[in-house]
Amino acid sequence: MKIDAATLDRIAELARLDLSDPAEREKMLGGMQRVINFVEKLNEVDTTGVEPLIFLTEETDVLRDDIAASATTQEEALRNAPVKDSDYFKVPRVVG
Repeated sequence: MKIDAATLDRIAELARLDLSDPAEREKMLGGMQRVINFVEKLNEVDTTGVEPLIFLTEETDVLRDDIAASATTQEEALRNAPVKDSDYFKVPRVVG
């Protein structure tokens, strides 16, 4: 498959790319053509009898149990607050 100027213009339009510079257009056209050539080369490989690869490994994730625990008490949280009330942080009003 050959990428022509019309195809490049359509891709640039869809991707919202500004390819007004002729040197940049040529560079982009060459890079896209190399990608297409690579994919066409991959299509030449005979994959008859090869199972599709779904997972890269047979390993499964080992996760710990999710146990809720409180790590910081209210007193500990308020201890370093610059301005506080008896039970809450005091912050400047942001809505008038």
